[in-house]
Amino acid sequence: MAQLSNYLTGSGFVVLWIAFFCHVAEWIAAHRIAAPAAVAAGSAGAESAGAVTTDDGEQAPPAPDRFVGVAVSLTGLAALLLIGSSVTRGLATQRAPFGNMYEFGVTGTAIALSVYMILVWRAKIQWLGGVVLAVCLFILAMSISTYTPAGPLVPALNTFWKYIHVGSIMVAAAMFMVGGAASVLYLIKQRAEDRGSVGPVLSRFPAAARIDQFAFRFNAVGFPLWTFGALITGPIWAHLAWGRYWGWDPKEVWALITWIVYAGYLHARVTAGWKGKRAAYLALVGFATFIFSYYVVNLMASEFGVFSQHTYA
Repeated sequence: MAQLSNYLTGSGFVVLWIAFFCHVAEWIAAHRIAAPAAVAAGSAGAESAGAVTTDDGEQAPPAPDRFVGVAVSLTGLAALLLIGSSVTRGLATQRAPFGNMYEFGVTGTAIALSVYMILVWRAKIQWLGGVVLAVCLFILAMSISTYTPAGPLVPALNTFWKYIHVGSIMVAAAMFMVGGAASVLYLIKQRAEDRGSVGPVLSRFPAAARIDQFAFRFNAVGFPLWTFGALITGPIWAHLAWGRYWGWDPKEVWALITWIVYAGYLHARVTAGWKGKRAAYLALVGFATFIFSYYVVNLMASEFGVFSQHTYA
């Protein structure tokens, strides 16, 4: 089962790359058909640019839309492969599949992709796909680089609290991943709107203000989950495992810093009216602190001998 899980992870990673390149092809196709659309006579000519007429006389979707369809299908396949990887990893270890950084990243990416696919179905947000996939590939690559063979947990950590603590942290991380992707896209779109140079590629995305609201909603959902996981259940589990609620461990400190940054982000938006660029930059600072807590702290522990009781996570 462990070997099957590894194959599924690798397959999901490859399929996710192909899906990402389909989004890149979408943007290239949109740029290439812009010139013919500009010289076409009337709006009807612009709308038909890039379309293909089938044998029965019906028009097929323009090339960019066809690439999006393929990308969404492949993203769904990648999500299923990663879900399968998590399930088989759990069966191989006889525990929940989030006992170390590798498992956390694979399962967290599967959750993020599943949330994205649900929203594609319900809210038609495939316009966000390329950026979401870029973030997911980044997280998944970091996870694979920290691969740990399947095995049991340390006995002190093998309690039901792992489901509550790690589960809430994992879902919060998935929300922050999508929210961070939307913040990046917002900054790109807003800059183009400010310059009055929204080209054929960026015109495929919603208005910057809508993207900003989308990012806010995901970060707002992720914050209470992070609060519950990092600052409530985490200390309780630490007390049961190590006899103390808080020890200023590097992982704990950076989890707290992440909480402070996202708390400041939400507070600034609600009370000070921070929207747009300032809020987006602050959200990305929060996501950067999450990455530092998730990956860099463990890297420092393994490469530079920085002590942390969370080096397994």
